[in-house]
Amino acid sequence: MNRLKILVFIFSFCLGLTFAHAQGKTVTGQVVSSEDGEGLPGVTVLVEGSNVGTTTDIAGNFRINVTPDNTLIFSFVGFTTQRRKVGNQTSFPITMKPDLKSLDEVVVLGYGTVRKSDLTGSVSSVGEEELTAFPALSAVQTLQGRAPGLQIQSNNGGQPGANYNIKIRGGTSINATSDPIRVVDGFVGAEMPPPEDIASIEILKDASATAIYGSRGANGVIMITTKRGKSGKAKINLTSSFSIQEVLNRLDLLNADQFTSYIREINPDYTPGGPNTDWQELIYRPGTISNNQLSISGGSDDISYYLSGTAFNQKGVIDGSNYDRYTINSNLNITPRDFLTIGVNLYGRRSLSGGINTQESTGGSGSAGVVSSAFRFNPDIGVFNPDGSYAISEVGDDIDNPVALTSEYSRERVTDRFQASTFGEVTLTEWLKFKSTFGVTISNSREGEFFPTTLIRGAAVGGRALLGSEKNTNILNENYFTINPDLNGVGNLSVVMGYSYQKLRNEDLEARSFGFVSNSLLYWSLEGGANPDIPRSRLSEQFIRSYYSRVNYSFLDKYLLTFTARYDGASNFASNKKWAFFPSGALGWDMKGEPFLEDIGVITTWKWRASYGMVGNQAIGAYQSLANLDNIYTTGSGYSGNAVTPSILANPNLTWETTVQLDLGVDIGLFNGRVNLAFDYYEKETKDLLFERPLPRITGYDYQLQNIGRLENKGIEIALGTKNFVGDFEWDTDLNLSANRNKVLELPDNNTDVFYGSAPGHFGLGNQRTGQTQVIRVGQPIGVFYGYVYDRVYQNGDEFLPGSGFEQDAGGEKFIDLNDDNRLDSEDREIIGDPNPDFIWGFNNVIRYKNFDLNVFLQGQYGGDMLSYTLMELDVLSGANNASTTALDRWTPFAPNTDVPKASNSRAKRISSRWVYDGTYTRLKNVILGYTLPKTAAAKLKLASLRVYVSAQNLLTFTSFPGLDPEVGYRNGSNSESGNIMRGLDYGSYPNVKNYTVGLKIGI
Repeated sequence: MNRLKILVFIFSFCLGLTFAHAQGKTVTGQVVSSEDGEGLPGVTVLVEGSNVGTTTDIAGNFRINVTPDNTLIFSFVGFTTQRRKVGNQTSFPITMKPDLKSLDEVVVLGYGTVRKSDLTGSVSSVGEEELTAFPALSAVQTLQGRAPGLQIQSNNGGQPGANYNIKIRGGTSINATSDPIRVVDGFVGAEMPPPEDIASIEILKDASATAIYGSRGANGVIMITTKRGKSGKAKINLTSSFSIQEVLNRLDLLNADQFTSYIREINPDYTPGGPNTDWQELIYRPGTISNNQLSISGGSDDISYYLSGTAFNQKGVIDGSNYDRYTINSNLNITPRDFLTIGVNLYGRRSLSGGINTQESTGGSGSAGVVSSAFRFNPDIGVFNPDGSYAISEVGDDIDNPVALTSEYSRERVTDRFQASTFGEVTLTEWLKFKSTFGVTISNSREGEFFPTTLIRGAAVGGRALLGSEKNTNILNENYFTINPDLNGVGNLSVVMGYSYQKLRNEDLEARSFGFVSNSLLYWSLEGGANPDIPRSRLSEQFIRSYYSRVNYSFLDKYLLTFTARYDGASNFASNKKWAFFPSGALGWDMKGEPFLEDIGVITTWKWRASYGMVGNQAIGAYQSLANLDNIYTTGSGYSGNAVTPSILANPNLTWETTVQLDLGVDIGLFNGRVNLAFDYYEKETKDLLFERPLPRITGYDYQLQNIGRLENKGIEIALGTKNFVGDFEWDTDLNLSANRNKVLELPDNNTDVFYGSAPGHFGLGNQRTGQTQVIRVGQPIGVFYGYVYDRVYQNGDEFLPGSGFEQDAGGEKFIDLNDDNRLDSEDREIIGDPNPDFIWGFNNVIRYKNFDLNVFLQGQYGGDMLSYTLMELDVLSGANNASTTALDRWTPFAPNTDVPKASNSRAKRISSRWVYDGTYTRLKNVILGYTLPKTAAAKLKLASLRVYVSAQNLLTFTSFPGLDPEVGYRNGSNSESGNIMRGLDYGSYPNVKNYTVGLKIGI
């Protein structure tokens, strides 16, 4: 690098001798790179409108004669040109930023990289600046709204440590997972490090980009490249931030007087308590996040290193919830010989999650979660009874009061994860390389849960304790050749050929005990329980073997070809159905290189892309093709003891779910890269769905996993980036928009509808197997809601429709008779909502002026219905719990003009359009204002860089959804199936939060 700088300096100095010199004052300055703060030699410094100029020396310094009305132009290959008015200044510190467009940035793909200009697949990139825009638990959180085609939703609002549901171009399955795989520095299935350790993320979307990963790339690929050291002196960076959180929204509920009035319409003898308790106020608190990272990096020509440690500590906005994460990450690259490179990555994490119960699957007696309990609980009683015990509800189910749930219930999950990967790359010839990688991930977790006798569930059994542990092991070995032959000017060819082996192992152990003398030992004394339960243990293993190849060919830098093939074998499937072949092909045409566009200066790039291919999905549990047995305890005929019973019916023909995808795209750059547009249209069809086919009850089985059915996803993606202003004042804008249409094409048994349930158990609407809250139907998207059409309320004088369980008096719920048979029954149901949004979008603006920067990021969705079980439970108005202030508009003989029915204890919960709402929202996701200290000032403090910032997240939300927040996901993340079919549901979720952050970044 030093030799290159000297050569550039000598050349540029000779070039500078040809410039004339204007008369006037002399100004000086230094030009440095924004990447490392080092001086740039050979930068051309030119007086605008003249041939007067000079170049910077080897340290980036320059001196030039100018007049005050001159403007200086700073230009350098690979960097963005800058302009500065001279005025009264005599010193010009200039920081130049790399121009990624002119450098023809490199995009990371599976088993290699490719120049963006040679890319034929659909790939979106997210850089370091976006990933660290605000303190986040996971880099997944920071990706939301950043890339077209990528839909991300929290599984449980703002819960500390909550996971995220991720979809790339829609859900491709029903009962198998549709989650994309994550590849960290080539390690498939590795865990993402903290955002501060990531250099860039690529989202691979079409078959051309993902097929190299075969079965594991069926749902898209998220490629993570971590930071590495560079040759030079050691660099130390400290990043520190502190955030204060508050609840994004609260429900408007009845106060004590309003509640009493409401209940007395059902029970005139109801005696109210004394207090007026706001249970939401009691369970919520200000939350905090402390995020600190220290890293050191550096190296020489033969060795480079990067080492970091991160501490993330979050206290949730609900008492009793918290999450702490501590990570260590290191990258070491060694080149002991010119032909050999060795690399090692080590990653370790400990996380501790202290929990409260939310999004409960059933909220009946003793089972309510904290949030739903705060909504439902009587507002006219206090926290404690006169004897000091916790008060319980006096209407409806016996549920614990919310304060007891936050302070008495105990749950902790501790996870230790160790991840190591190493590689060796050998350059065999100038055109042939071989690379071998080995990675292992070991994750150990322990979870304890305790219900003391001060809570209903604990009191009934003398205390209830659970302790479980889990160990997951992931081993991966990759071996592949990269071939880059010299074609003597007839194009560029790159070939990858390799073999992969992966083993996944899961071990589980769980024990329970009941009946404790004391609550003080929590779950750490199971033997102290008078009634221990039978312990449970499980073991499962899965294997994947693969052979793969990719060919990239570029001719005249205009005509591009990519062909990919992978042959995958997975242990999940039947013995004669384990292997499948997945090919893909893509073409690209850089039209800008053609003679008819060469002279059109406004066009910088214009590239067409087309790809077609297939990928497979094997993301189901182990042993699904085999008959499974469950252990039971049985008695009869003088015998009692352990026995087994069949639970899953074998399928000797179970095989791959296959997705075929077509992608047509265009990349256009205008005005020397100041406007960049990417547009994609895609069609995906998934066939041989891994589908849980319902079986007749006479078989003794509920279902069998079979390859039946077809599913389609079609959509468009638009990404537009513009540089609105350049120079001292810079303004960059990035807009992305995605629209996906999901549709079921074929189902088993002559396309018979498949119904399933999602309501909490105490609603009495049936479980996931027997409930009928949603339907899978040919011609419709996955996850649509199914129920009655609400038609306001009956009025005096109306004709009342008969029907078992339906109201037939004034003020009662009124529904539409859809089949016109003059009665109401189950045949009067239809699809009443679609949780899939019409489109999702993100809009980012970055404004820079001198050393100040402002980032404003908006994100949202249009369409996408919400089925709110929370509002259904509150506003069914059956007198079983508190209600929202909507109840103030309920029907009475004196106020009949309303669409809210009267209070009635005979009203059943019923899925209807009354509880379906528009989930459209626009959110001011992030606003950040920062200041970077000038290099000269930082140097006086013995620092390489110093930046301070303030930011706010989720500051404003615009939506018509009357619940807590439209960005919630009840039941959408506990398993692969729920992630596909449980969408747009709301019940008892942890509230989303606003963040207010101050941060500091220091480089030494």
